[in-house]
Amino acid sequence: MMTTKRCVIRRVILYETIGFVALSLLPWLDEILDVPHYLMGAPRTPINIVECVLESGFVLVLGLAVLLATRELLARIGYLEGILSICGYCKKIRTPDGWVQFETYVDAHSEARFSHTICPACLEEHRAELFDE
Repeated sequence: MMTTKRCVIRRVILYETIGFVALSLLPWLDEILDVPHYLMGAPRTPINIVECVLESGFVLVLGLAVLLATRELLARIGYLEGILSICGYCKKIRTPDGWVQFETYVDAHSEARFSHTICPACLEEHRAELFDE
């Protein structure tokens, strides 16, 4: 079974691909239908195949660059989903193997990393024990 993350990546890439293919067809549609002539009454213009090929190629090259960048960025995203059972006191997470520290669980199930510090409120509350006053 495909993981949710891989499924999301494939769907985003698919939608972007469809969008860029549609964009690459617009110059051809414009040349064949001569849209400015019909919509705005401009003089008819001859079909310019070289221009269509260049414009479509440019859109496809940009599209490929965007698709590669999107795939790279989406592959780097780590996330958690679902409902986590967490202890209201010690903040441990219940897993099928027992209870684990919150940081341990997140570290094992995502790409997030922790950097511990002390917030201003806790610093005031625990100042005496931190600085042995």
